[in-house]
Amino acid sequence: MTRGPAPKENAHRRNVHPNAQTLPAKPQPGRELPKALGIKTGGARRFWKTWSTAPQTAAWTETDWAELELTTKLVDGLFLGDLKLAGEIRQRVAKWGATVEDRARLRMTFQKPGEGEPAAAPETPEEMDMDEELYKLLNGS
Repeated sequence: MTRGPAPKENAHRRNVHPNAQTLPAKPQPGRELPKALGIKTGGARRFWKTWSTAPQTAAWTETDWAELELTTKLVDGLFLGDLKLAGEIRQRVAKWGATVEDRARLRMTFQKPGEGEPAAAPETPEEMDMDEELYKLLNGS
């Protein structure tokens, strides 16, 4: 049993933030990883693929894509062993809404499957498992 009065039949929120955004839940077509970046690790390639096809990219401009390129270079450095880059990478992806908490802070939501097109199943990477690669990186193997 709930407490308090029952909500009105046609109740709606009036405090919607003017900058709130609802994005499509489906993955976006993405872009190819620029060869000029010289990415050497599979982890950085997965990072690019994940972010370039993320629903957030539906609203991205060229400056956002340039930021993704810079961040992918940092991720490449992280997977090459420079663990000091982890904090910078985390700050950058938080601005794109990487976690549930980040998306709540940015007032970012995704359409429910019934609102737009049906949700597609996520693709699994064919490369080495990320956990296995990180384990090798952190243990010096």
